[in-house]
Amino acid sequence: MEQLVTIELFGQPYTFKAESEIEAKEVAESLVKEVARIESQQSGKASDITKLAILISAALNIINENFELKRNYSDLLQKLSERSASLIRRLSANMQ
Repeated sequence: MEQLVTIELFGQPYTFKAESEIEAKEVAESLVKEVARIESQQSGKASDITKLAILISAALNIINENFELKRNYSDLLQKLSERSASLIRRLSANMQ
């Protein structure tokens, strides 16, 4: 069942949907941490980064991490499939 969760970033509330309350809290926490990380990186710099730029940077970082995890997962599945096929061939050969 989808849950609505509201978080606050830069004094503004944002509401989103998630499959579970636990998942929603984890997603919100992850975004808040990433925004805080980017803000802390930018705080000592002379350039004035906008809130929108911080949010976009946070979103891009999270999406990049997601793509990396998907690629790693896909690679893992491919390796497992290859190893399983190899083991099946060996077992078949030994049973004959």
